[in-house]
Amino acid sequence: MSTKEAYQQKLEAQLYEWKAEIDKLQAKADKAEADARIEYNRQIKDLKAKREAAVKKLEELKQAGEDAWEGLKAAIESAWQEFGKALKSATSKFK
Repeated sequence: MSTKEAYQQKLEAQLYEWKAEIDKLQAKADKAEADARIEYNRQIKDLKAKREAAVKKLEELKQAGEDAWEGLKAAIESAWQEFGKALKSATSKFK
């Protein structure tokens, strides 16, 4: 397995974990009272948009050649960090 493939698998696993976290937050939002539910759903919508941006970066990585993918790594890491921070923030607000 190449370094690129290993990196891809790592990112795909992280995306899967993030989807599960978003699903948990959605379940909590569904149980919340009306006012809180509105805010929770707004945050979940934002998380889903950020996750979709991360998915697009992963697709770019998949399309990149073996030599070119290293150039995408910084942009991917940035998208991953942004999503991770947003998820952590939303999770802390849902408690």
